[in-house]
Amino acid sequence: MEPDPRFTLANERTFLTWLSTALALSAGGLAVAAVPADVFVPWLRTALAVVLVTLSALAAGMAYPRWRSIQRALRAQTSLPPPALAPVFGYGVAAVAVLALVLILLAA
Repeated sequence: MEPDPRFTLANERTFLTWLSTALALSAGGLAVAAVPADVFVPWLRTALAVVLVTLSALAAGMAYPRWRSIQRALRAQTSLPPPALAPVFGYGVAAVAVLALVLILLAA
């Protein structure tokens, strides 16, 4: 049975949002990596860039499998899979914020 098109389109918008988030995280990681070495502590700046780009890769890599599993559940009219990405990105963004705060404090 075909699911309600509104749910399919909402699932697609969520997929595209994950891709947009991945692009933003990647751009942020590249921007942090491009900051001159004398502005922030180099190893901490690199760690922040690596965390951002890693989160970007996870978001992009997991977006389609998540979309597909939700689409299957919608078509089968079964329960939706749990949001496995939510804790990864919640804690990942929190780690980015802590690293950024440390960079700011060390540069002051």
